[in-house]
Order: sequence, then structure tokens, then C-alpha cells
Amino acid sequence: MTEKSGNREREFVPLNIAILTISDSRTEADDKSGKVLIERLAGSGHRLCEKKIVPDDIYSIRAVVSAWIADANVQVVLTTGGTGVTGRDGTPEAVRVLFDKEIEGFGETFRVLSYQQIRTSTIQSRAIAGVANGTYIFCMPGSPGACATAWDELISQQLDYRTRPCNLAELMPRLKER
Repeated sequence: MTEKSGNREREFVPLNIAILTISDSRTEADDKSGKVLIERLAGSGHRLCEKKIVPDDIYSIRAVVSAWIADANVQVVLTTGGTGVTGRDGTPEAVRVLFDKEIEGFGETFRVLSYQQIRTSTIQSRAIAGVANGTYIFCMPGSPGACATAWDELISQQLDYRTRPCNLAELMPRLKER
């Protein structure tokens, strides 16, 4: 897969992506949001390098994401769940402290897109993204629809090395020399 860029073609570069479902009740059998993300990344040509489910506990979430940030094989982390405003929702609190830089535009743009589908209920989403140790982290709500919107409308293009005028993939330290 290539895309013309001026006089130069760029080839698709598959990335290694880890998925973390955050839920006190989901299992592999009924993790619909995790399945949506796996299908989307595979359909885009990326590689699933690991998938886990953890309870909505700040320290459990932080431990898994921290390990993936330190793992040179993991280039992107996608989380689903725990971004709401009720009960034990704590994904932003667990992950934000790990960021070297937050990507504010992700949450802002996600909520704009989500508004078109769920109207004012989108204000309950605390979707965030950032980068830590060269690893991109996207934290999405736990609904399959929200994961599909985030992937289809934002994440897939930013993880595609061919996207112009710019993308996050080309900023990854291991891809900069391309």
C-alpha cells in the first residue's frame, strides 16, 4: 500500500499496538469494544502485540500502561473504558501522569465528532491521548461505537505513515529516518 506524496511515494508502515480494556465486569467473551479495536487495527494493517483486561482501578491501569510504555516492542497503546464521570472511572487519572506530553486535540476532536452522534451526552467523555517514551496512548470510552468513531475518524489516519500533511507515526523515533 503506497500513497503519492509530491514526487515521492510512501509505503504503509505497520505499527505494534497493545489494547487495554478497563472494566470491572467485562471478560474476553463479552469485550465488544476491545473486539472493535482489534478488528479495526488488523483491517488497517497494524499488528496486535498484546491485549489485556483490567479492573477499573487506577493502579492496575497504570501498571499495565507503564509496562507497555517501557516495552520497545509496543508503539501504540489503545485503552477503552474508565473515561466517564461515575463510580470508579479513573483512566485519565491513571494514565495522564505517565504522559511526557498530552495531545489535547484528540479529546477535543473526539467530543466534537461524538456530539454528532450522541449530542450533549458527549460532555461525559474524558477521552484523552498523549505520548510517553515515544509510545502513543489513546484512552477512549468503553462503548463499541465510541471506539469505532475514535479509530475511524482520528486514530487510524494519525497512525498511518502515508497521511498528509502530517501524522503521528512519522514522529515516532523508530520511523523518523524513513
